[in-house]
This record gives sequence, structure tokens and C-alpha cells, in this order.
Amino acid sequence: MTQNEAISILKTGANVFITGEPGSGKTHVVNQYVRYLDNHGVEVSVTASTGIAATHIGGLTIHSWSGIGIKDRLTSHDLDRIASTEYIAKRVGRSKVLIIDEVSMLSPEILTMVDMVCQEIKQRESPFGGLQVILVGDFFQLPPVVRVNSDEGSQISLLDEEGTTNRFAFCSSVWAKAGLTTCYLTEQYRQDDQVFLSILSAIRKNTFGGEHLKHLNKRKVLPNAMPSNVPKLFSHNVNVDTVNDATLERIKDKKEIFQMMSSGHDALVAILKRGCLSPETLALKLGAEVMFTKNSQQEGYVNGTLGTVIGFESDRRYPKIKLRNGKILTVEPTEWIVEENGKIKGKIVQIPLRLAWAITVHKSQGMSMDEAIMDLSRVFEYGQGYVALSRVRRLSGLYLLGWNERAFKVHPDILTKDEEFRISSEAAREGFAKMNQNELTEMHNNFIIASDGSLNALKKSKTGEIKEQDTKLITLELWKQNKSVPDIAKIRRVKVQTIFSHIEDLVEKGRIDRDDLRATLSPDALRDLVKIHAAFRDLATDRLTPVYKKFNEKYSFEDIRIARMLLIR
Repeated sequence: MTQNEAISILKTGANVFITGEPGSGKTHVVNQYVRYLDNHGVEVSVTASTGIAATHIGGLTIHSWSGIGIKDRLTSHDLDRIASTEYIAKRVGRSKVLIIDEVSMLSPEILTMVDMVCQEIKQRESPFGGLQVILVGDFFQLPPVVRVNSDEGSQISLLDEEGTTNRFAFCSSVWAKAGLTTCYLTEQYRQDDQVFLSILSAIRKNTFGGEHLKHLNKRKVLPNAMPSNVPKLFSHNVNVDTVNDATLERIKDKKEIFQMMSSGHDALVAILKRGCLSPETLALKLGAEVMFTKNSQQEGYVNGTLGTVIGFESDRRYPKIKLRNGKILTVEPTEWIVEENGKIKGKIVQIPLRLAWAITVHKSQGMSMDEAIMDLSRVFEYGQGYVALSRVRRLSGLYLLGWNERAFKVHPDILTKDEEFRISSEAAREGFAKMNQNELTEMHNNFIIASDGSLNALKKSKTGEIKEQDTKLITLELWKQNKSVPDIAKIRRVKVQTIFSHIEDLVEKGRIDRDDLRATLSPDALRDLVKIHAAFRDLATDRLTPVYKKFNEKYSFEDIRIARMLLIR
């Protein structure tokens, strides 16, 4: 199926699963459709299964968007709490379209929980509460790791069959109930390396053979001939730790140690530590290769951004990192938190970095690299080799230390399912091809109208005035360029309060991540954020003036306003 055919199907309002090989344009199709919806005033929520994927598409993680957070099951109480949380209820309630990228990395339980939340908030029993849902991904990527908890208590069971170990999102009952139309993209847009694409394609079709191996043999290197400052991918954590620790020790400079701090319930802190890519004890030296472990659009890095330590602050000793694009950042500690009803229940604080001379294949998912050294000789899971190879953009950036028999094999169940997806996609393509353009246009228009959109939403008026939604999108674009609120107001020649109104609306819609707002607070307000939140609750108000006066004007109105946006995080 071509990109244009897929976009036309999306415009009808059908629930869709978009898939295809690397370079087939899945992200491009999503971006085009989001732009189309924005232009017609249709509320769309763009999410992804992981932080780095969410940042790449300018959205939130599905866990954050839906309010399920780190949970892998929902009790009835959890569901009530989420649905009664104002900002989540507003966000889900206003949405007409939900996009979930990298769905291959989403467990069936998570997909089912998202469906439950949408139904509860929308008060409709239709799949996802009647939202148009668009799932995007490639199941040849590694599946999520599912933790099995035998002590279910009063929790709602999200598994279709007792004891099932199915890990793929399409195993969720809601996948079938949603009636997804499959759009399997077949065009290729990475024209610079057809040989590498043919290798990847052969692996996913189970036709990998001698001719393909000849090309990979040419990329084999000896350990003593590896290029420097190129990330290494391994299948096991022990190899990663060995390489990182040994390489750090070879640097003769002084070691700087950053110890993770934690507070709150032990169980929640333990979960946060397991999910955090930064180690409890982070050791850095001048010249260390590092990878960021958190997202910050304001600072200009994402989970997966690579850089080099070029120094440390003289007083606080925070590391200075030079990114691959030449930008230099001073990296301060950041928080990973679990909140409930505005109260922090668990928190860890650490520099959002990890050593990156080597990383695991699992950690590399969602990343795209110019170069990588990889050892596939100890691959133990179907798809690991394919995932590792497909991280690299072209064959010339690949350096192989070795491989084993399983390195070029993919999950047999996925081979079968992929063929089903291809057949389903071709049937959908033929079905829509039989419709004339007038029929399709009418379906497109009907969906826009049914979604409370406008057929001409962002066209200029006769006076040349831009519609309100367009002006907020301009603010969003400037925000993504790391402009401060005063700078945006100056560029747009409007009041600061106007820009704050735009940001509040964009936060509610999930277009701006609340984590990025923390960076805009003054140091005093950031330090006392919990106290400011407590003041809103104690005064039982969401108005700014009472809180502003309670602190005797210690914090600016802007700080109080930002704190209010963070209150319901």
C-alpha cells in the first residue's frame, strides 16, 4: 500500500494499524495525517509506547496520556481515580483521534487498560470509547517484557485467557474488537542503501541466505580494529557493563560520582529505580561517552541522545556534555516521580545520563544511529539481531564483531502474523480502490463533521486574520524550538499571559509534556513546588491570586501559574 492510499483510508475515520519495513514512511504518514486533522480543527492525541518515540513524534507516552502511569493492571478504584482526574478527563474527553506509535513495544495489558480508561471517560462501550484509534508499529521489533503477578487480589484481569503468556499487543481482545484496517506500507524512501534494505527485508521474510551473509561478512571487524567513539550494542547487560566500566577506567582523569537520591514508599521507589536507565551510582570522567536517559524538549535532548563529557562545573560539579550536533549542555539532576492526587508518593533524583560506549539491544529500540558496533554472537531472543541491525541507517555504518545462528531469525509467530497483515492490507487497498473519488471525499468530510471539525478550519478570514487554533500551533512550534515564554511573546508581539493561555491549552491536549514545564520555573519555585501544590489544595482553589498572596508574593504569578499546570501531573 502506498502512503497516499493509507492517508486516504485514515481520513475516512476508520480504525487503522499502520505497519511496514524501516524506511516505508510510517512516521511520515502519521505526521501528514496529524497536520490534516490540525488544519481541520479535529482534536488529535499523539502518543507512543516509549519516551524517545513520543518525543520524536511530538507527543506523550500512552502511559502519561491515559493516566495509567507505571501500572500493569487496574483496579476499579484506579479506574475511578483516573477518570475523575480533571486534566486526564479533559484530554481524553476532547480527543477525537488517538494515535499510538511503536505499538509493537506495548503489552496487550497496556492496550486493554487504555481502552478501559477511554470507555470510562467517554462513557461509551465502543472500543476506545468511540475514538478513531491509529496504531503504528512493526512487530519485528522486540516485544515488551511482561511481568506476571500471581497475587491478583481485587484487580481487574486484563488477560483473555488465564495464564496466557502472549506478549504482543495484537493478543489483546480490544485489537480484534476495534476492527482495525491494516495499512502495510510497501514504498521505500531510503534510496541510498538498497543492499542493506534487501538484507533487512530478507530477515523479516525468512529468506536470509548466503548472498546476504557475504555483504555482512564485509562489515566484520576484529576487536582491535574497532573505530573509536562509536556505540556498541550487546545482547546481555553483563557485556555492556564490562565494556563501559573498563573503558571508563582507562581514562586517567579524576572520577566524578553522582549518587541517586530517593524518597517515598519503598515499593514505588524500587519500581522507579528498575525503570530508570540511569544507574544508582553514576561514575563519569572527562571524555566519557554518555547517553541521556530522559526527555527534555526545553533542553534539547531525548532518551537516547548521545554526547561526550567535556568538563564539570567548578562549584556543583555537574557534567558539561557536548552533543553530536555540537550543542553544549550543563546537565543537572532531574526527578522521576510517582504522584497521586497531586502528592508525590515516590521519587528518585539523578543526573539523567548513563555511560554509552555500550548499550543493550533492548535499550536501543526506538533509536536511529549513524554508526554502531555490535556483537550478535550471544543473541538469545528472536528478533534481537534484526532490531540491532535496523538501528543503523546504512550498511557503511555497521561494524560486526560476530553473530550466532539465531541472530538472523525472527519470531515464527510474527512471520505468520506478518503475512496476515500483508493479505489484510491488500484486501483493504483493493476495497477502497473500488470507490470513486466523490465517495471518498464524502466519507472524509463526514468524518471531519462528526469529529466537530471544520472543513475549512484554518483558512484565513477575509481580513487575513488567522484562526485561534492556528495561533496556538505557532506557539507550539516556537516552544519546540526551546524558546522561553517571554521570547515567544516578544516574537509574536502578544502579552506573556496570552502565551501562557496557549501553553495551558496545549498541555491539556497533551501536545506539551508537563515535565518540560519544570525547567521554566524559577529555582525557588521549583524547590518549593510541593508547598505551592499544597497551598492550592489547602485553599481549595485553582485561582492564582489566593496562592500568590498566601506566600506574600514570594513567587511570581508566572511561577504560580506553571505550578498550577504541574499540580495535576
